[in-house]
Amino acid sequence: MLDITSAGSIIDFAKLLKNQTLRQACGSEIEKHGYKGKGNFGQILEKFYFGYEPNSDAEPDFKEAGIELKSSPLKTLKNGDFRSKERLVLNIINYLEVHKEEFETSSFWKKNAHLLLVFYLHDKDLDLLDYLIKLIDGWQYPNEDLKIIKKDWEFINQKIKKGKAHELSEGDTFYLGACTKGSTALKSFRNQPFNEEQAKQRAYSLKQGYVNHIIANIAQEETAIYGKIIEQPEILDLVQSIEDVVVSKFIPFYGKSAEQIEKVLGLDLNQKAKSYFANLTNAILGLKLGQKIEEFEKADIQVKTIRLKENNLPKEDISFPTFEYKELIETDWEDCDFKNILESKFFFVFYQFENENLILRKVKFWNMPHNDILEAKNVWREMVETVSNGEIVKEVTDKGVRKTYFPKKTENRISHVRPHARNAADTYELPIADKLTGLTEYTKHCFWLNASYVKEEIYLK
Repeated sequence: MLDITSAGSIIDFAKLLKNQTLRQACGSEIEKHGYKGKGNFGQILEKFYFGYEPNSDAEPDFKEAGIELKSSPLKTLKNGDFRSKERLVLNIINYLEVHKEEFETSSFWKKNAHLLLVFYLHDKDLDLLDYLIKLIDGWQYPNEDLKIIKKDWEFINQKIKKGKAHELSEGDTFYLGACTKGSTALKSFRNQPFNEEQAKQRAYSLKQGYVNHIIANIAQEETAIYGKIIEQPEILDLVQSIEDVVVSKFIPFYGKSAEQIEKVLGLDLNQKAKSYFANLTNAILGLKLGQKIEEFEKADIQVKTIRLKENNLPKEDISFPTFEYKELIETDWEDCDFKNILESKFFFVFYQFENENLILRKVKFWNMPHNDILEAKNVWREMVETVSNGEIVKEVTDKGVRKTYFPKKTENRISHVRPHARNAADTYELPIADKLTGLTEYTKHCFWLNASYVKEEIYLK
């Protein structure tokens, strides 16, 4: 029997859903649910299983027990482990009110201090009533995570107080983000208190990496591959942020060559190995070789080791993962992978060539400014139009080399598109055959960050 005043009772009742679908758990009346939209799995769960009307109240869903119900989709890895399909969206940020709040008494904390999480396997070929529910449990933030989440919340609040709600980005913070709400964010703008410019509607969200950490805990997966930078959470009471802790570990090695750093740390690494710089970074941070950095994984931080030429220009542009042409034109800007990467927090480790030696110059946490993201969006938009129109190849030279309409480095200060494939046979299918050549598939490409942009806007600033 469900007791809505007891957190334990609510969680136990929820756990009865494990390995069931909503259709199996709720019976025939669920067929007429009538809900439409992206979030309707959660609404159906609330109404037909827990028996209350979905709402957007400031209070938790089970206010007597102080529990907020959240459902979220899973995907399965090849080894059978579960991972989150997306970030976990929490409550909408009320710009006009939140700047008056303190974290401990904030609307965010009142609503989300204790979560009841229901994870289901997403399958685009099934009706959502037939999604299989796999993981269920309550979640309260461990002390070390809560300290970081509080600092994230305060950073978001500070930006709103400065009249910069329109410049909020998920890359601003570590575990708690301020995300736009899908395609509705294109139409949903809100007033902000200290600037006449309207800001996109945003919600607090737990980063996808942090949700994966929760999933691993609930599923009781082995986490030996992770190592912590911050073993004592109390350190965070003494510094501005986790960034300060990380940077302070690197500063003693500035000006030293990679070989000298190895010697100081008592290492003997294979310099030709692909993992060489990752291993060196781990060693500086006090982690074992091969371990993943727990705090970075939770925060979806992109670690990039950059080798600079003597003129401060990176030896190479920075590549991102390849995109599928069909997916590129079917996904809007708010949900596309390129925007998600640009809104990430990056950790750059800069080494510079001095003759044959690579010298550690500096490390830097960075996320792309709002206006630069808008500028890079033009590259994405041009790619979408090019692929949608079936206008891929501009010219085939006498030697059989194809010149494309894809955005070039000379056309955008920030980004460009070029191949990122093993060979010419490494291709993705095109949604529309190329008009000039009739090709129905094309070499894998990706978005790249221009080396000149990295030099001017990241390294030298």
